[in-house]
Amino acid sequence: MDGPSEVSAFQTDSLELELGTDWCKAPCFSCVFDHRGEEKKFSGESYLASGALKRLILNLDPLPTNFEEDTVELFGIQWVTETALVNSYRELFHLFRQQLYNLETLLQVSCDFGKISTLHYKADNIRQQCVIFLHYVKVFIFRFLKVQDAESRDTPVHPYEVLQVRLPSVLADELHGILLYIGHLSALPSVNLGAFVHQNHTKLFSPSWHLLHLHLDIHWLVLEILHMLGGKLKQVVYGHQFISMAGDNLTNGSLFEEHCENLLCDLISLSLNRYDKVMPCEALMADHCPCSCITELWVLLIHLLQYRSKWSTTESFWNWLNKLLKTLLENSSKQRRLPVPVARDPLGFSWWISAHVASLFQFDRHGIPEMRQMESNWNFVEELLKQSVSAQNNSFSVSWLPLKCLANIRSSSSMLEIVKTCCYDKQDADLCKSSSSFIIFLCILAKVVKKAMKSNGPHPWKQVKGRIYSKFHQKRMEELTEVGLQNFFHLFLLLAVVAEVEDVASHVLDLLTFLRPACLSSHRALVWKGQMAFLLLYAQKNLDISVLAEKFSCEFREKAKEFLVSKNDEMVQRHTLWILLSIYIDGVQEVFETSYCLYPSHESLLNDGFSMLLPACQESEVRTVLNFLQAVLARVRSIHQQLCQELQRENVDLITQSSLSAKERHLAAVASALWRHFFSFLKSQRMAQIVPLSQLADIAADFTLLAVDMPSTAPSDLQPQPVIAIIQLFGWDDIIWPQVVARYLSHLLQNSMLWEALSRSSCLSFQSLTIRSWIRCILQMYIKRFSEPDDLFVDVNPEQAVEKEYREQLAEMTRLLLQLSEVKNVFLKAQVEYLPSPEDPKTALVQFLEAVGIVYRTLHTLPEKSAMVTKSLEYLGEVLKYIKPYLGKKTSSAGLQLTYGIMGILVKSWAQIFATSKAQKLLFRIIDCLLLPHVVLQQEKELPVPMLTAIQKSLPLFLQGICDVCCQSQNPNAYLNQLLGNVIEQYIGRFLPASPYIAGLGPHPVLLALRNSATVPVISSLKKHITQVIRKSYLEFKGSSPPPRLASVLAFILQLFKDTNVGVGDIEFLLPGVFKCLVLVSEPQVKRLATENLQCMVKTCQVGSEGEPATQLTSLFRQLIQDYGMRYSYQVYSILETVATLDQQIVIHLIPTLTQSLKDSELKWGLGRNIAQRDAYSKLLSYLGQVGQKEKQKLE
Repeated sequence: MDGPSEVSAFQTDSLELELGTDWCKAPCFSCVFDHRGEEKKFSGESYLASGALKRLILNLDPLPTNFEEDTVELFGIQWVTETALVNSYRELFHLFRQQLYNLETLLQVSCDFGKISTLHYKADNIRQQCVIFLHYVKVFIFRFLKVQDAESRDTPVHPYEVLQVRLPSVLADELHGILLYIGHLSALPSVNLGAFVHQNHTKLFSPSWHLLHLHLDIHWLVLEILHMLGGKLKQVVYGHQFISMAGDNLTNGSLFEEHCENLLCDLISLSLNRYDKVMPCEALMADHCPCSCITELWVLLIHLLQYRSKWSTTESFWNWLNKLLKTLLENSSKQRRLPVPVARDPLGFSWWISAHVASLFQFDRHGIPEMRQMESNWNFVEELLKQSVSAQNNSFSVSWLPLKCLANIRSSSSMLEIVKTCCYDKQDADLCKSSSSFIIFLCILAKVVKKAMKSNGPHPWKQVKGRIYSKFHQKRMEELTEVGLQNFFHLFLLLAVVAEVEDVASHVLDLLTFLRPACLSSHRALVWKGQMAFLLLYAQKNLDISVLAEKFSCEFREKAKEFLVSKNDEMVQRHTLWILLSIYIDGVQEVFETSYCLYPSHESLLNDGFSMLLPACQESEVRTVLNFLQAVLARVRSIHQQLCQELQRENVDLITQSSLSAKERHLAAVASALWRHFFSFLKSQRMAQIVPLSQLADIAADFTLLAVDMPSTAPSDLQPQPVIAIIQLFGWDDIIWPQVVARYLSHLLQNSMLWEALSRSSCLSFQSLTIRSWIRCILQMYIKRFSEPDDLFVDVNPEQAVEKEYREQLAEMTRLLLQLSEVKNVFLKAQVEYLPSPEDPKTALVQFLEAVGIVYRTLHTLPEKSAMVTKSLEYLGEVLKYIKPYLGKKTSSAGLQLTYGIMGILVKSWAQIFATSKAQKLLFRIIDCLLLPHVVLQQEKELPVPMLTAIQKSLPLFLQGICDVCCQSQNPNAYLNQLLGNVIEQYIGRFLPASPYIAGLGPHPVLLALRNSATVPVISSLKKHITQVIRKSYLEFKGSSPPPRLASVLAFILQLFKDTNVGVGDIEFLLPGVFKCLVLVSEPQVKRLATENLQCMVKTCQVGSEGEPATQLTSLFRQLIQDYGMRYSYQVYSILETVATLDQQIVIHLIPTLTQSLKDSELKWGLGRNIAQRDAYSKLLSYLGQVGQKEKQKLE
């Protein structure tokens, strides 16, 4: 019956009924239903959910699908439906009372577990019979009771009609008799009242539960019947058996009022029983109704009485209830006319029941909660207030209301906000549940004062002021507790908000002088919050704050001085002082943010207390003060911009212009105070570890923009160009953390007014200096703050080594810097079609450096080139200082890779720039610092792996660039050539493997330099340097002892010949060394690699000589024969055999030399013919065709 499909049908305004549905059963009170539904507050059988109340109010058929048969069963007997109540009313009401008696007798039976089921069904059957009968009475009145008109009174009538005319009076008497029989709800025995809280999940209930709910049904249905009688007959119905309480004849109207009054008294009595048993701390959460049926009865009464008050002269629900509560509040019970119980706390109960009943107005006629406008009950609330604050000056307090406000007051603004909330015309419906009794008092006081001042002018305010002021004197102020002091500020703040703020504030300052020193010491924080709340209120009302500010700022200065001299180990004292200082700081910030204009009094709030405070602060405290500073700076600049806009308007009269000029002077005084008390500390923190870097950058940018707006306010040490001086301190100085520089310059780069001011200044290189800082920020992106340990290696993602915030800041800085005219011009002249992506600052820097090199190569005149060199060097600045941290003992893999990569590209791209005398010094330092540091020159020491890896990747760029510089120089630079040779010598060996066939090493970086070089002169010059270094350092034999790692060297040379076009001149350097390897070394690997080199060199010479043997090659072989022919003849013949297979002509040209060497050898040894040597020689000659055969014949 109480399923969702049935209940939902009554949640609409439609009154169409479906015949035969279960929900057309007679409604009754029931608290047995599923409470889990969020909107389902009442049972589906209830008078609300079933639509019974709505049908009653709309005067519709109470039960349109019931009692439609000719007969009806009542109390087990069949009756004629249309006449039973007229013909047999005595019998029916007698049976009704008999059933009530039967149900009462069931209470005497012991209700144990074995009998509970039987008793439940018996009691439920009795209750249903009684309820059905009363519903039948309602239906009978609606359908069958005929109203007798004036014309029909004189005509003969049927006896039934006579009885029908008497029925209304009979019903009034019978209903009154039933009410007398059942008595008051509150008079039920305690065992019956206990049935309210009876919980039984099996839905089997004791007779007491059924009797109690039947009483509720009777009380309500009697009201319904009386209401329907009055509505049906439109006239007074007099009873015949009873008289009213006043001695008059009983009528349907008087019976309705009497019963309604008694019923409300019963409900109040039940609520009072609940109130007496609830703890004060639980009173707000505790329901005033024992069960949902009682709640429903309250809601039914609210709707019915409100409806009757709209359409008749009867009183509204609040008037009914307030009248009874006023009786409850009477001091003497003898004066009470109504049966209202005695309460131990009538005032507290009146507040409590009023609050809870007011919440029931949210339910509509179907019992569904909704937002509805309830009828105001402020008149009675005001009477309660008068009772609460009596003439004896008692404190306003309601025991069950919470004390919540003290814990919530964290700042002066929250204190003021609480007071302003109390002044709202429309208050929260749950005010009593969320606020203390004092806050409720303030809400009422604000409403009363505002209403009185609106209607009667200032006179009521003077009366209120006099009464309140008189309550506070020296003794009262000395007695105030912390809660009392808080309420004191709330009270006077409210008066200041709704009335005269200056008068109230002045009186408060006078009263605060009465506080005892001990009280002032322990509650100083609260006093400061209260004072700051008044100061904030002054600012909001745009009043002069000088009266409050002067004294308050002096107190702040004293506390800041105490904080400065306090020791760090005095934690309790420092904490206490900091609470006060933070109250002042937060409050002053709100004052500045609230003030429409700034006056000289605002300057007094920014005194030298801040100069003393900042050096004594720890990191978290500094952050708080600087947050305050940022807010004030922003406010000052905002007001300045507003003033400038007003001054620039046309047709500004002299008076307005004079006023604006005065405001500008006041603003300048405030700005000067900010410079005076904050900037020196900020400047001292450029390299300190206390201030967060982002905050330091933000505030420095704020001061810079303040200098743009009001340059005259800056201190003398920044004059005459304060903007440039500040940027030099925080943007262009190389000692500042790159995180600060990047964020600081990002702020400035997006300010067009700043760049316009710089363009008009004498600093012509401001864009170049900004580019230099950008380059430094990128190069130093992997430098950690405050010497943190860096354990990053090559296998770590470089992006993980940079904080996300700094990466984003660099990207933003890059995006803004690419918009600079100087940067755009560089890319334009370099004919770069698309600007680089700012999302990758490293790539953007690479493209910029390459573009600078391209631009230089397009210049033709000497002055242009000289200016470009100067500008380029200005971009770099002290670049080696930027990268120096990466080169220390604590190496960073990502930092070294970035350093060597960028510097390698720089050397290669700027080769022509480094070829000039201005820039060569920097190139020498780069080589010495990065490629030839002291640790590299120590061959016995291994380089750190991150450093070696970074050099390996970037070495080709360095070699190409340095070699290009050597080629570009107009005058050969011996020192630079020497440095290039040293670099090649060092790193051929550093990256040369111990064995030529170790897997995974990749190509040698020196050889990669030859592969990727763009110009032929660079390749030729670099090959020449490489071959010279190999001959000098890696193929030099000490006597007959071979050099180390000879096989790897030969493999390197072989790769050199395969990758590049080595000329004959390079072969002249290398071939003698290869000869030595073939003659003096017997190791198979060396011999094989040397033979491959020999073959490669011979083939190279063949290509270059166009079929004729190269003269240089012939001379080299001839020298080989001369040097080793006598002692190592067999090795020489083997070498020449290899050559002969490739080019016979070379060896044929050597026959005379070979023959003479053979003869000289035999002559030297003096042993005649050397048969073995001659056989070896003959073998060689056999490779030479006919020429060889002829020479063999000569020898024979």
